[in-house]
Amino acid sequence: MSENSVSFEARLRNNAAEVEACLASILGDTVQPDEIARPEPLLVAMRHGLLNGGKRLRPFLVMESAALLGGDPGAALRIGAALECVHSYSLVHDDLPAMDDDDLRRGQPTVHIAHGEANAILAGDSLLTLAFDIIAAPETRLKDRQKTELILALARASGIGGMAGGQALDLAAEGCVLDEAGITTLQAMKTGALIRFACEAGAIIAGSADAERQLMRQYGEKIGLAFQLADDLLDLTADTQTMGKATGKDAARGKGTLVALHGKDWTATQLEQLVRGAEDLLSRFGDRAAILIEAARFIANRRN
Repeated sequence: MSENSVSFEARLRNNAAEVEACLASILGDTVQPDEIARPEPLLVAMRHGLLNGGKRLRPFLVMESAALLGGDPGAALRIGAALECVHSYSLVHDDLPAMDDDDLRRGQPTVHIAHGEANAILAGDSLLTLAFDIIAAPETRLKDRQKTELILALARASGIGGMAGGQALDLAAEGCVLDEAGITTLQAMKTGALIRFACEAGAIIAGSADAERQLMRQYGEKIGLAFQLADDLLDLTADTQTMGKATGKDAARGKGTLVALHGKDWTATQLEQLVRGAEDLLSRFGDRAAILIEAARFIANRRN
């Protein structure tokens, strides 16, 4: 294992611990200004869906992209926490019987199994709303213009033209035969949009010029596609114990994926090309981009 790999894995763990602590503090018992109460059953369900471990890859990308470009680390931590709220809400709702109908997430019962469907729906709703609360709050030390840009970018990445729209396309595609363009669009929305936002957010936090913001978007698009390709490959080849969730469901439901369309060898080649593309985009930063380059490799080669 290379020195960069060791450094990356240590940084990933450390950042995840910071994010977990930040989220635990935000989801404390204390009622915040202009809140009336924090109902205990809902709070417990939100914590179940949010404080359940995981690699915290999306916040990691926010934090490391901001660090690369000179952004405030405290602000990056909070934006990463906000993004994790959106990601976790999407998983809570995705696991519901009306969606993917999963009983297991990260090796634990899903929120609707542990706390009931109604609380799971409300927990997801509340986590999505909380994300924008975190960005707008005075504790997030950014200019109002930056907050507005982040709110708009996250809304676009998570709504009808992004993640939620991608989920709708995914549900509609069950049992249908999608071509490569259809699959790519679906996956760019459902999975790629939030990963793209994570990388672009670092540039917004740092107050970077448009050129650097676009570069980070492009990097995010490449690793977002790599993430989905690797995920589809794992769904086909890994077991439930390794993944911490059910596997083999895409094939069982007749969902079209690029892996199913082109095969494992093509997928491996594409992953290599995406990693090289990500490296090329960040080459201008030299050694300072080593962690983000290692992140691209990690995403392409992950085992769970």
